[in-house]
Amino acid sequence: MADIQALLSALDVFNRAPDKASLEKANSWLQDFQHSPEAWSTCNVLLLSPDAPPAAKLFAAQTFRTKVTYDLHQVDAPNLLPLRDTLVTALERYHAGPKTIIVQLCLAISGFALQVPAWDDVLQSMIDKFGRNPATVPALLQFLTLLPEELVSNTRIPVTDDDYRERSAALLTTNSQQVLELLAMYIQASGITHTVQAQILDCLRSWLVAGEVNTIGLAESPLLGLAFEALASDDLFDAAVDVICELIHETQEIDENMPLIQLIVPRVIALKPLLETQKDDPEKIRGYARIFTEAGETYRLLLLQHTETFYPIVEAIGECSAYSDLDIVPITFSFWMRLALTIGKKQSVSPLFIEAYRALLGIIIQHLHFPADLSTMSGQEADNFRSFRHVMGDTLKDCCYVLGTDTCLLSAYGLITNALSRSPEIISWQEIEAPLFAMRSMGAKVDLSENNAVPKIMDLIPSLPDHPRVRYAALLIISRYTEWINLHPEYLQFQLQYISGGFESSDSEVSAAAGQALKYLCQDCKKHLVDFLPTLHTFLSTTGSKLAQDDRRQVYEAIAYVISAMPMDKAAESLRTFSLDILAQVHTVTSKATPATKQELKALEFGLENLEVMLHVIGPFGDVLPAACENSCQEAWSVFDAFLAKYAFDFDTSERATRVLRHGLTFFGKTALSIAPSVISRMVTSFEATGFSNYLWIAGKFVGAFGNEENATIRSAFRVLYERTTNKLVDLLQSKTPRDIPDVLEDYVHLLTQLAEFAPEAFFQSPVFPLAFRATMAALTLVHSDTIFASLDLFRIILTHDCLDSQTPQPPNFPLYATAISGVIDKEGFEFVGYLLAGVIGDFPEDSTSSVVSIFRAISMLRSSQLLSWLPAILHQLPSSSAPPQAKTAFLEEVTSAVNTGQFDKVKYGVITFHRASRKARDRRRVMSVNHSI
Repeated sequence: MADIQALLSALDVFNRAPDKASLEKANSWLQDFQHSPEAWSTCNVLLLSPDAPPAAKLFAAQTFRTKVTYDLHQVDAPNLLPLRDTLVTALERYHAGPKTIIVQLCLAISGFALQVPAWDDVLQSMIDKFGRNPATVPALLQFLTLLPEELVSNTRIPVTDDDYRERSAALLTTNSQQVLELLAMYIQASGITHTVQAQILDCLRSWLVAGEVNTIGLAESPLLGLAFEALASDDLFDAAVDVICELIHETQEIDENMPLIQLIVPRVIALKPLLETQKDDPEKIRGYARIFTEAGETYRLLLLQHTETFYPIVEAIGECSAYSDLDIVPITFSFWMRLALTIGKKQSVSPLFIEAYRALLGIIIQHLHFPADLSTMSGQEADNFRSFRHVMGDTLKDCCYVLGTDTCLLSAYGLITNALSRSPEIISWQEIEAPLFAMRSMGAKVDLSENNAVPKIMDLIPSLPDHPRVRYAALLIISRYTEWINLHPEYLQFQLQYISGGFESSDSEVSAAAGQALKYLCQDCKKHLVDFLPTLHTFLSTTGSKLAQDDRRQVYEAIAYVISAMPMDKAAESLRTFSLDILAQVHTVTSKATPATKQELKALEFGLENLEVMLHVIGPFGDVLPAACENSCQEAWSVFDAFLAKYAFDFDTSERATRVLRHGLTFFGKTALSIAPSVISRMVTSFEATGFSNYLWIAGKFVGAFGNEENATIRSAFRVLYERTTNKLVDLLQSKTPRDIPDVLEDYVHLLTQLAEFAPEAFFQSPVFPLAFRATMAALTLVHSDTIFASLDLFRIILTHDCLDSQTPQPPNFPLYATAISGVIDKEGFEFVGYLLAGVIGDFPEDSTSSVVSIFRAISMLRSSQLLSWLPAILHQLPSSSAPPQAKTAFLEEVTSAVNTGQFDKVKYGVITFHRASRKARDRRRVMSVNHSI
């Protein structure tokens, strides 16, 4: 009674408006209760008690399902069949509902049946128990529906693959014909309700999905005809559609299932007239669309082999594609795609299919039309429609595959020329924009040597109406066809003029499209545009300031592509020209006597972003820089150094500045060595002043770039960087938690990794090494996969360092490194191992286990006796919710055995087993939480 009262009290918390702490406490108590052996009897009492609250009864049923899945080993063999009787009795008690309890009990019985072969007549005994009384038949049907679903989908049930195959065959395959006969008998019974008929159809679908229905038996069963007849009932329509689609899907092995296919296809074709008579009921059309599309996909080879017989299915799918409800139309798209791929493998195809795709082309272009009044669409509806247009664009490509791209393009071209031939007053922009969008989508299929349709499209663009939506679509066509334009450079002059006009539009989307068009034009036609570079520079000087930053950035990116196609000397001069404009902007802001305004800093940030994108596109020139770049590195750094000295505290601008420095490092390569100590020094002082992670990030890049240089100045800079940034981070961790500064910790760990590799003499021998070790331990508490991986990599580098291998020759510094590592492990080992194991059972990423194994193996070798003395206390601290007591015991025994026998590689199995047991425990608690919320 005490257990029951405690359980009821915990459940009652959820009926109130609890605070988070109370909710978590109650939830944790319930999860622990479900683990206990006492839960079996307690839940049985609750289920059989008429006075128990509904929530308690549902929880009891859920607990039975959970314990059958995870804890059946708690039940002694003599008590297994009595437990079955308990579950069956409970189902009989609740045969009238609630359905939630029936479902949980049926799932529990299904899981039990899979695990207990001693129950050898599962279906017959359930039929005998529930199948003869009309009142209990719905409970039987629920069990028969859930049995195959549970056996197929519940991978948590602990059975071996061999046992699963043997048992599922005994439960499902052996009984499938009996189930078909039972369902046929029930569905034809007098007085049967629609509710039970729907259950029967759902049950049939469940067995079909599980692949357990013999198609020969189904062909001889009245269920096939009754499923199609059920489409006439509004109450049974959805269930009938589901069953019919699964029936068709199960006949995909055409040769084996031809007798059943010959029964299905006439019934499917007979549905075609209903598309017209029921066109005002979208839900009915949706169901028919699913049936026709499933039939078309499954029988597409038969469509081609016996076109006259099967073509009505194609016509029906075409009608569904033309339906006005755009939520229904995409149901058909997979059919058109698969059929197009199949047709493409044939040497010849019936003209009927050519006409079907020709009609489909027109249908899709019509669907592409925006409404006459855009205000009728909400913002979300407009976004959804724009996204759906791209999906429809893929179907247009399927049309190209069958009809030929030039044919499809000319068809869209004809729609536009026909519209333009009418009086301008009666032309809607939608009539022009939709075919233009189609041309853009189909451009992906254009042959670059095509000289029929594409020239007509290029010549058509100047005559298009100057409507924002039309110009937007035309600009995106230019973006799509730039590879073709590269082979037809005679169109370049016009394209640049048209793009330039787009930048002058007051519509932001049009100017954005112009930026995209210019970027792709310059990227693909860069060799033809070198002579246009002065024009582009003038354009930036005169018009650039008027553009939105996104558009301006695309112009700079476009210019960078052109520069990248120039000879090195000229490219260097051109890059210098554009770069100096931006660097002058930085210098002006830095030199101001008064602090820069927010607007000035924002403009500067944009300029740096443009410089970054140019450096990224152009990339490094090579080991030898052209004359124009000889002094650029020092000149540029002097500008950045002065700026950061003054504005290090402005996060956004300094972030952009360091990103430029990163690309500058790549661009200048070894030339940047002369400024590296100064850069590192500036990053150190900036980080000390601000605590911003970007300064650590760029410093780490410089360590990686010049770590192999035997230069006393740079080596000294590395040591200063290491010690001062570590001290600053330690100060930060005095006032902030690791989760407050995850970006700082991540970049710091990456910096340490570079130092450990390239400057081990500084990394290991510095007095801040223990502080760095502790700071990296703090990073292990974060729920950030990249940071965890980086931290574990660093610990692996430290603890598996060659200096710890006494079997190999040791360089002079190695004993000093080993002493430093040993000292840190002696001091921090207990806490460090605690972090590792907490992560293994907690929030470490799934793929991190191998790193943990390497680290744990290293510790077991370095500090065998200490590890064994640490583990009991560490394991005791770990929460039982994630690490069950039996898992802790097994882990300790396995590690102890591996260490005591000197078989350190076997530590791996202890860690992996511990991780799996924890994952299983956490997974169980998640399932319980979800069930309880239901």
